[in-house]
Amino acid sequence: MNFTQKLQKAAAANNSLLCVGLDPDTSLLPEGIRLEDFIRSIIDATRDLVCAYKVNFAFFEALGKSSFYYLEYARQCIPADIPAIADAKRADIGNTSKAYASAVFEQLGFDGITVNPYMGRDSLAPFIEYTDRGIFVLCRTSNPGSADFQNLEVTTREGCIPLYRAVAGKAAEWNRHGNIGLVMGATHPDELGVIRRQCPDMLLLIPGIGTQGGDIRMAVENGTNRQGEMALINSSRQIIHASLKADFAEKSREAALSLKEQINCFRGRG
Repeated sequence: MNFTQKLQKAAAANNSLLCVGLDPDTSLLPEGIRLEDFIRSIIDATRDLVCAYKVNFAFFEALGKSSFYYLEYARQCIPADIPAIADAKRADIGNTSKAYASAVFEQLGFDGITVNPYMGRDSLAPFIEYTDRGIFVLCRTSNPGSADFQNLEVTTREGCIPLYRAVAGKAAEWNRHGNIGLVMGATHPDELGVIRRQCPDMLLLIPGIGTQGGDIRMAVENGTNRQGEMALINSSRQIIHASLKADFAEKSREAALSLKEQINCFRGRG
């Protein structure tokens, strides 16, 4: 089973396009709660509400020497039938990317990864060669400074277009195994719609809902395909840190359920 098949099966089983981002900020953990217990409790509280989990490597790497242990632990807590995406934004020269891909896919066992396309196809090839894994190429990201480069006009065979559209075009060219998707921020709904029309059949990983201010309705209407599918709408802090108290798992479930229901309402599947 490849990544897309696994994702679609999980999405159908849970009737959900919600992707929960695991970005655990240790300064926000409830008093007396160990990180292991926090991670497991969040996953156990939301596992029937999601289509995938996205594990943000930065929050784990910040833990220092224990970072690899916690990454392995988080991966093991995610049910085997739900895709686990490494939000690592990796890419480098060939041998380095090969090592990154081996670490994420073989050592840690993740089903997908986010990658940075700035260095070109050869830097992404070692990831793409894992044909059963999902490769999400940064395209139009949710942060305010993304326009510094992503909106620059570049010359292509189709004329002058924004760089993010050129990235999407290249990703579509490289997608011969059907395992490449795009990261498109919900904070840019018009551009999200542009890319959905340009790449009607590609998976879109859509961060920026919740704390970053992305609009849920626009994310669903502009980000899903004609069947209301092929999108993973991510929320992180709004869900996992919904409460700083002992009821954190219960509150995270409430937040996840609310967001799932809103997404499905706009999909017409409420």
